[in-house]
Amino acid sequence: MERRDFVRMGVAGTVSGTVAGTSVLAHAAPSRTAPAAILEAGVHAQGQAMRAGKLTAHELASRYLARIAAVDRAGPRLRSVIETNPDALEIARERDRERKGGKLRGPLHGIPVLLKDNIATADKMSTTAGSLALDGVKARRDAHIVARLRNAGAVILGKTNLSEWANMRSTRSTSGWSGRGGLTRNPYALDRNTSGSSSGSASAMAASLATLAVGTETDGSIVSPASTCGIVGIKPTLGLVSRSGIIPIAHSQDTAGPMTRSVADAALLLAALAGADPQDGATARAPAINYANALRKDGLRGKRIGVARDFFGGHDGVNALIEKELGVLRAQGAVLVDVTVPNTDKYGASELTVLLHEFRPDLEAWLAAYAPHAPVKTMADIIAFNLRNAAREMPFFGQEHLIAAQAAGGLQARDYVKALANNQRYSRDKGIDQVLRAYKLDALVAPTGGPAWLTDTVNGDHYGASFSSPAAVAGYPHITVPAGFIHGLPVGLSFVGTAWSEPALIGMAYAYEQASRRRRAPTYRARVGT
Repeated sequence: MERRDFVRMGVAGTVSGTVAGTSVLAHAAPSRTAPAAILEAGVHAQGQAMRAGKLTAHELASRYLARIAAVDRAGPRLRSVIETNPDALEIARERDRERKGGKLRGPLHGIPVLLKDNIATADKMSTTAGSLALDGVKARRDAHIVARLRNAGAVILGKTNLSEWANMRSTRSTSGWSGRGGLTRNPYALDRNTSGSSSGSASAMAASLATLAVGTETDGSIVSPASTCGIVGIKPTLGLVSRSGIIPIAHSQDTAGPMTRSVADAALLLAALAGADPQDGATARAPAINYANALRKDGLRGKRIGVARDFFGGHDGVNALIEKELGVLRAQGAVLVDVTVPNTDKYGASELTVLLHEFRPDLEAWLAAYAPHAPVKTMADIIAFNLRNAAREMPFFGQEHLIAAQAAGGLQARDYVKALANNQRYSRDKGIDQVLRAYKLDALVAPTGGPAWLTDTVNGDHYGASFSSPAAVAGYPHITVPAGFIHGLPVGLSFVGTAWSEPALIGMAYAYEQASRRRRAPTYRARVGT
């Protein structure tokens, strides 16, 4: 989750798992935070080096594991990786053997990927959503997207930390904190928040701890941490990427998506993740598309783009920065039209109603299907566990959302059915689609959100303006791209469209990225001004 009171965080705890391979640890350099060029590079450059015989998948995975030891566990101690995969180096060796034998699975062959720790993996790693209630619990089978990544040749390097239960635990939580993983820190200023809930995936990508990462979003949990940590995030159309095997909040809004350092890498990762899944009926409508074909430097030429002025105003510095970036869009041939997104006030409260009603039945179904051996089997069990282990699980904030979800009626409840219909009507046909039709637009743009706030475990998160909700509630695609910095803190520019418009949005986002080149690697300052 993410937005408003649906999120929050705390202070560091322990990190489960160990960095695989003693030789990797021996080469770690805790004082060095600048990555080697090949670690900062993307899929294309790394694949090219492997094809040329200048790099192996094993070497690449080893170097990323060493960097995790140096930067995540030591050095700045980002705590973005909750657990590393003890089989990662052997998987990488197998990908190298396949390459040597002439078997290539695709562009992700041998490429290291980090997964948010609410995505099930049937291996030696736990799947916990950051909760100590599931610490040590191994999923019975892979999530559908994990199986797709393995088939694509990716090396699953580890799991990333997150806001516990994807930030659907407390009304006063602190984003980036989980009982199992502690606090994830922002690489651009260590006292600043990563936003949530895909906080670990965002921080790890900014710090070049893997080539690719996968996050999940219910409302803002991909695009907000991506913006705050200066990376690219894609929240796909609901149903483009299977939800099977992902610890849920709400099936009407949940989706996984790419979190990367470039639009090109995000497109390649999306192509690997997207695909029909018999266990997720929503994916039956998903188009089969090679998203790499959408990477066009002229992707903005002739596009009519609505500037969503009702999502400006949250921060003077952000407004001024984004105004300058709109000039980049115009220079690349886009026609900009000032608009407002209608009826956004019609689903502010009813969104939470829907999430609370779906959370308990969806979560209990996941536990039964993927972790029937877990010590907790119901929402009530989780609430009781947290009470018994309050010193470790609730040192800073409580579990108000869990309690409310437990008390909420089921999926047949009248208030739920009414709220869901309301949300879909006013976010889709009477929302995004209405403004796109009225002005004959290809997309909407706005600031993704504000710069990272100071982490505050006493009062919880300090969210400013956010453009996440219209696309999140509608189930429509949303891409954020680095747009510059405010006092050294990243800010993103968002592209939002109608259902299944990912190819057009990727083309626009890529054209903007290539013309602007706003991303800079972090320097791990202790605070702004240092």
